[in-house]
Amino acid sequence: MAKITVMEWQRVLAFHDGRFERLLGPGRHRYNPRRTTHVTVDVRPQLLQVPGQEVLTRDGVSVRVSATASWLVSDPVAFTNGVAKPVPVLYAALQEGLRAKVGQVELESLISDRATLDVEAVRAEVAPLGIEVTDFRMRDLMLPGELRRAAMDAVVARERGKAVLEEARAEAAALRSLANTARLLEEHPALLQLRTLQVAAERSTTLVIDPRVQRSAAE
Repeated sequence: MAKITVMEWQRVLAFHDGRFERLLGPGRHRYNPRRTTHVTVDVRPQLLQVPGQEVLTRDGVSVRVSATASWLVSDPVAFTNGVAKPVPVLYAALQEGLRAKVGQVELESLISDRATLDVEAVRAEVAPLGIEVTDFRMRDLMLPGELRRAAMDAVVARERGKAVLEEARAEAAALRSLANTARLLEEHPALLQLRTLQVAAERSTTLVIDPRVQRSAAE
């Protein structure tokens, strides 16, 4: 008898004379090396990327979209015995799901809500293969050149409008401050003289004495 060690992230299918016999979980197992064959399956979560796809939106705009999907092997037996290459089948299902999502919505809706795609349809298609898709979301969205320039112009115009609005608010605040100061000085003339003395006491202040003011004060 021989021994085999199965790691925590693995599942091992034991085939006796070419027929599936049992599924080995984590730990150490004995087997007959002459008549037993093992197939190891990694059950850790994995990431699959769907590169840029040229797709038409519902309103006829051609966009280029890409997506990512998180998946894992939920049934090692079905994953091994279902099809020869299950990962390409998963990729095709994700690709179709991405195209279906984009084709059902208009461009404006796609831009505003493009994070999560329809994962349920993909799950139903790949579940018989022992695959579970845990997350499926759009990664990149590239618009045609004309739309990108139009979107950039809209952003620039919006930011310029915000800057003008902030400038107008600052000017209005300054005018209100000046108006409040003028009203305060009108009600309390002594404050103007006090402020004049404060400014005159500063070293950087240059005083200019008007003789006419002196004569007027003497009279």
